[in-house]
Parts: sequence; structure tokens; C-alpha cells
Amino acid sequence: MLVPAVGAAALILGFAVAQGTGQRWLGGIVVLAVGAWCAWQWYRMAGLVRAVVAVAIFGVAFVVSHPLGKALGAWPAVLVVSAVAAVCCGVLAAPRRAGTASGRA
Repeated sequence: MLVPAVGAAALILGFAVAQGTGQRWLGGIVVLAVGAWCAWQWYRMAGLVRAVVAVAIFGVAFVVSHPLGKALGAWPAVLVVSAVAAVCCGVLAAPRRAGTASGRA
């Protein structure tokens, strides 16, 4: 469950950096750098397809946080989408179990 938590932290930290510096691109670099690490970890633990889907979930969360921010406020939106994405990815990209062909027991 560490990798989904790191992914959620990337969204939160990226937003904090963007807001704190006034430079959105700096927040984007944080999200991309940590997201790349998460993608690699998911690939190693759960395989290519699940890694791609997990990255897509976090990408969708990033996009959804923007319109949701208009309804909830920026910080609540970022926290909500980060939590939802982390839970989804924790379930989806759980490590494959040794000795099973499909990764499921």
C-alpha cells in the first residue's frame, strides 16, 4: 500500500508546490517525477496493464480536481481526489502473488 500513498502524496505535494511558489510548472514536475517512480513500482509489482491503469487513475484524479475545486475549494478537492485515487490503486495494483499465473489467488 506504500505506492498508492506515495502517489496521493505526489498530488498533494505538487499542488502545495504550485500554490506556494505561484509556478504551476514546478508542481507539475513534482507530480511527474513522483508519478514516474510510482509507475515503475506498479509495473514491477503488478505488471504493465495494472501499472498503466493506475497511472491513468491518478491522471484522471489530477484532471477532476480542477473542476471539483470550483465546487469544494482547491485543497478539499485535491485531498478528496488523492484519497480516492490511492484507494482505487491500492486495490487495483496490489502486488502479484507468487505462484499464480494471473496474479490473483
